[in-house]
Amino acid sequence: MALQGWRLCGVTVTIVIYIGGVLFLSMNNVPGSHPRRIRTERFAENPRINQKMTIRWCKELRYMQPELPVEPESAAFEFNNPNISDNDDNTKTGLTALASFPGSGNTWLRYLLQQSTGILTGSIYKDYGLLKTGFPGENICNSSVLLVKTHEWGPKAWAPFSKAILLVRDPEKAIIAEFNRQSGGHVGFASPDRYKRTKGKYWQQFVTNKLRGWELMNLNWARNFTGSIKIVFYDDLINNIEPELRSILDFLRFPIDEGLLRCALVRKEGIFRRKKRVLSFDPYTPLMRANIEERKQYVYSVLGRTVN
Repeated sequence: MALQGWRLCGVTVTIVIYIGGVLFLSMNNVPGSHPRRIRTERFAENPRINQKMTIRWCKELRYMQPELPVEPESAAFEFNNPNISDNDDNTKTGLTALASFPGSGNTWLRYLLQQSTGILTGSIYKDYGLLKTGFPGENICNSSVLLVKTHEWGPKAWAPFSKAILLVRDPEKAIIAEFNRQSGGHVGFASPDRYKRTKGKYWQQFVTNKLRGWELMNLNWARNFTGSIKIVFYDDLINNIEPELRSILDFLRFPIDEGLLRCALVRKEGIFRRKKRVLSFDPYTPLMRANIEERKQYVYSVLGRTVN
């Protein structure tokens, strides 16, 4: 009898603990009792830009038109419309693309053009870091902006544009710049440890993938885009900034304001050019460099560029 009593007592205690546990868990899972954790993905931002810095614009920026055009089939729709055919000329909107592989200086060129024209530039993306620091035209893809930034290629990417500026940078430098941007924002740097992540395999795969993307991006626009295209090399922009800017504005058929152009040249650095940093090691192996040089020689020859 005593043994049965102890058994009954043990079962009773177990049942009480179980019921109590269920009640406790149910109370802690009542909807609204705990805020839902939302995963937010952001590009890394540099503290220098996070501070409330204001760019000294040569002229107050404005849109090409006083009011944004209301279009039932906007460029933003066209970018995502699966029904657009490869040869549908009705999708042309008179827009100019500023196309480039990431890390090629797209943001800096947009800055220079905004300074030298006083007109906002657009983008198919919505980079909140840029939106807050001098590029209110982010995510605007219509004729109210001077041109539209894109890193995409292929028929759907070309469809909204009748003209394009293709900005090309040495792949070795462009890949490093993109690696830095993904880790440290538009003007920051990747820590040296990131190059050695997973015993260097992460960096090696990054270089392989980005080199292929660099080749595809530039060759697809240069060979297949059916509109008027101007190829601008980043090195030429660095070394001959005034004639290059004049040539770009001429391509855009935008009248040159000599006062604005002089101001843009004085303020050419801005806050979106990454400063030079010398690593204590060479991130590229001899094999990586050989592959990069081979693809660079090939792409540059297609683009009509002589490589020394």
